[in-house]
Amino acid sequence: MDWKARKNKFFNFIAFYLLSLAGHSWAQSEYVDIYIRDDVYVNYTALTAGRSPLAVNDFSTQFVRRDVIDMILLHKALLLGGFDKPFKYRPGNINFRDTNLLEQGKQLLSFDTYWYEEALNKKDKLFISDPVVRKGEFYAGLFYAKGNTRMQKLSSIDDLQALTAVSSSRWLIDWQTLSDMPLKRLVNETTWAAQAQMVNKQWVDFMLIPLMPHMGNDYQLAGINLVSHPYWVVLLDSSRHFVVSKLHPDGERAFMALQRGLKKLRLQGKIVDAYRQAGLFPNMNQYRQLNSQMD
Repeated sequence: MDWKARKNKFFNFIAFYLLSLAGHSWAQSEYVDIYIRDDVYVNYTALTAGRSPLAVNDFSTQFVRRDVIDMILLHKALLLGGFDKPFKYRPGNINFRDTNLLEQGKQLLSFDTYWYEEALNKKDKLFISDPVVRKGEFYAGLFYAKGNTRMQKLSSIDDLQALTAVSSSRWLIDWQTLSDMPLKRLVNETTWAAQAQMVNKQWVDFMLIPLMPHMGNDYQLAGINLVSHPYWVVLLDSSRHFVVSKLHPDGERAFMALQRGLKKLRLQGKIVDAYRQAGLFPNMNQYRQLNSQMD
């Protein structure tokens, strides 16, 4: 084989290789990988039951929790805003907040909303959406073990001086809210399940959990049985937002679609309706805000 023939064969091989890479890249871009906690994914699939998220409007079922509502609303907003690229979900036992996938551009977005202060700390890497839960809207219940008589007798914020609570210092708003209260002691525990066990065993008196009216505010799982105080709730005084990676190839387009879709959902009243059905926006004719007594 002469030099010219060998050279042509070499360049043909290079051209074929580059075309193969381009084809692979194009195929990969036809969907977006989404890493998600397996328990959230299980509840999401049970709630949607094979339907488009746009068809889901009942949030008063047993499958609803705050992060599942977030997931439905985000998907609705993206579709309404014109971003219909399919997601390939990759569920697993992952604490997404402990990863840097978003900041590295390996994850497009988080289906779990962020407190504004938490998102602002990463504004150089993340787009921050308009508020989904606005400041002054988010209340949590005080959940405690059924037999805890100290909690049953709670009648004012002054009674907290004899009570203990548990949370995580990584949850900025929850931790700051509880730190501002006149508690006997606030325990720092990073794992939610461990917090619930501590409350269930009455090693501490209570923890903050969004209300669950569809379950009678009676949380039961794996030997844990907690109930919320029937009278008091605590305001977590910040706003919650979706975040989108600035470094992901689809980041800017997804963010613009998200913003358009959220505006439509807000005008339709569907954001407030979803969170109200699930109990995150409680009926304040039924409850009183415990930490309002600190104002």
